[in-house]
Amino acid sequence: MDDLTALFESIGLSPAKAKETAANKKLSANLSTVIAAAGAQGSSSTTVEKSTGALFYHLASTITPKALPHLPYIAKAIQNKKLTSNDQVTAAIKHAEKAGDTINNVAFDVDCGVGVVVTLEDIRDTVAALIASKKKDLDEKRYQVTGQLLGALRASLRWANALAVKEELDRQILAVLGPKDERDNPKAKKAAEKAAKPVKAATVAAVSTGPTVSRVAEAAKSTRFIFEGELAKLHKAGENPQINPKLMEEHLKRTGGKVITRFPPEPNGFLHIGHAKAINVNFGYAAANNGITNLRYDDTNPGAEEKIYFDSILETVQWLGYTPHAITYSSDHFQRLYELAVELIEKNKAYVCHCTGDQIKADRGGEDRGPRKECVHRNRPISESLAEFQKMKEGKYEPKEAFLRMKMDMQNPNPQFWDLVAYRILKSAHHRTGDEWCIYPTYDFTHCLVDSFEDITHSLCTTEFTLSRESYYWLVDALEIYKPVQWEYGRLNLAYTVMSKRKLKQLVDEKLVSGWDDPRLYTMVGIRRRGFTPEAVNAFVRDLGVTTANSTIHPDRLENVVREHLNDVAPRLMVVVEPLKVTLVNLPSDYLEEVTVANKPRDDSMGSRVLPFTNTIYIEQSDFREEDDPNFYRLTPGKQVGLLNITHPISVVEVVKDAAGKVIEVKARYENDSTTPAKRPKTYIHWVAHSPKHTSPVKIEVRLYSNLFLHENPQNAPGGWLSDINPHSLVVVPNALADVGVKQMKVEDKFQALRTGYFCVDKDSDLSAKKIVVNRTVTLKEDSGKN
Repeated sequence: MDDLTALFESIGLSPAKAKETAANKKLSANLSTVIAAAGAQGSSSTTVEKSTGALFYHLASTITPKALPHLPYIAKAIQNKKLTSNDQVTAAIKHAEKAGDTINNVAFDVDCGVGVVVTLEDIRDTVAALIASKKKDLDEKRYQVTGQLLGALRASLRWANALAVKEELDRQILAVLGPKDERDNPKAKKAAEKAAKPVKAATVAAVSTGPTVSRVAEAAKSTRFIFEGELAKLHKAGENPQINPKLMEEHLKRTGGKVITRFPPEPNGFLHIGHAKAINVNFGYAAANNGITNLRYDDTNPGAEEKIYFDSILETVQWLGYTPHAITYSSDHFQRLYELAVELIEKNKAYVCHCTGDQIKADRGGEDRGPRKECVHRNRPISESLAEFQKMKEGKYEPKEAFLRMKMDMQNPNPQFWDLVAYRILKSAHHRTGDEWCIYPTYDFTHCLVDSFEDITHSLCTTEFTLSRESYYWLVDALEIYKPVQWEYGRLNLAYTVMSKRKLKQLVDEKLVSGWDDPRLYTMVGIRRRGFTPEAVNAFVRDLGVTTANSTIHPDRLENVVREHLNDVAPRLMVVVEPLKVTLVNLPSDYLEEVTVANKPRDDSMGSRVLPFTNTIYIEQSDFREEDDPNFYRLTPGKQVGLLNITHPISVVEVVKDAAGKVIEVKARYENDSTTPAKRPKTYIHWVAHSPKHTSPVKIEVRLYSNLFLHENPQNAPGGWLSDINPHSLVVVPNALADVGVKQMKVEDKFQALRTGYFCVDKDSDLSAKKIVVNRTVTLKEDSGKN
């Protein structure tokens, strides 16, 4: 391990990356071969250029089984500077897959762009021609089409410097459209309006405008992440090589060359924020390429699957705005999968094993990664395995007494070749097939075959399945059926949470949270209940882009997108979380003024509401201080403060306390004496008034949420992840007060509580009984102290 780590550091890998690579048997073997073939003599004493080392790593990590015999040839091409980019290395791998026993130097150079020089003039001319052909789209959609144009250029200028192409495209688009303005950036429009707006008194009505154009809503539909990122490099439908060319011919006849993807969740739990990325990648990639996406339930483990999970998965996909082309089930194919398992045995590529789990693990090298050996049942006669598999099907064995294993390659460095289990015995009724089966196929057997049955062109999955790619290809080729292409991208993780289904279930089972939809969890049902919008979730995922690196994102980044969208779409209400009574002593007890307030300033589409203003109002306790402070501009003796939407300010007359010395009421004066006009106050605060006629104020329960865990990575907490739960992650305020606008809200409706935050009406509300519960979705601004 130490020698390999030093060797890999010599080609420019960081110490951590080198150690990680050395621990990966398959990758370290490939990379060692590459370095030796390129002339490094297998020794860390020879150091190569960092850029060349990066290409070596790209080659070793992406080489396919068919291209593997030509690994030394490609490595030398990198060392000799014939291949100078990842795109060229990828092209070299594709060429090697089709090359047979010997690579033709001339054909290789042509396919890989060796020696091709794309000048800046070539780039300028190609960009200019494309922009001229897309003039209408540019005029209509402006900068939104940049991603599509870049994707087209990467196809036509395949061997050009990618940065030079991007810079030239940006330059020419700028020349055509001019700088971005409010049409391209709604935030800029708001800023311009704010800068141009003269200071007005609080009583002057705001200028009416139409609904705000939402950047987030546009980002939620943007295809930029498809055409500018790693997804832009994927093969086109029909380009994936087959063990038999006729398989592709038949596939294209069935599909017409259409891109087909699938979202294949296992229905054994609720989806989380990481699945939102998978949904956007699969549905987004297909839609951007005029293709289709199936929702496929991977329902091969009946003991863990429940109807509630199936329903929730579909509901989440639809909530995010996607409609599956078809809803399918792996269980649709149980009979065909069984028949193919029999065929695999007949081809002498599968056998029935009676080893225990411990024995199988020991044969695979055990914990110490020792020598591997074949199962004692591996070479039993085909007829015997067929008979034993029939016994498994007939229920003559109990669970774990027999397995069907694929006869792969126990000496291959890739663990996914160590005779994977294809079928196991599970004497559990299936939700769709009942008691018809007592044997069920594994993921490793099912997934690639059902992808093949559904003519999937791009099997997109996260990087933990990278090693599975070769076994995926092995199985479909062994059965000589159509072969999709698997491609892996980095999964999305969030800090301050856990997303393992096992850990989430433990939190629920131990009642450490209220359920799978607890708003502190980043399950999709949880964030929906908390008040996140589907547009914000989609925009967040798409803004991140798609790479092959796993990422852990701070939740503030997601909350910022949610905040931005709610600022555009949420009406404004006034909510007093911790009420303090204020009596306006110079107004009569029956004083009533009705004030018409816009539900969202400068947006007539959201309408307005009528609020009562009386001699008794309630303000936030934090908006009053008994002792003056020069930096405190709200209500305090000797200072006036304004009330939002009300003409005149108020000032303190008397402070009333209880026996313990706590302030329970402030008596104040409403400064409406026209003979001595008050100065315009520096600050305006929110309020709600007491008015039985209007059933005001409205009592509500407010739930304030923050991160469920204290540390970014709860797994590293000294006492274990369960010891890291934040005891203040939920604060319940049972007696908050809201203005009458809240009575019009329904469950899941969102609103901004002025000066407080964004909220969502919770399902625990009983609107018929006038019980209203609201969840704080996010604060108005990022709160650095909330953790």
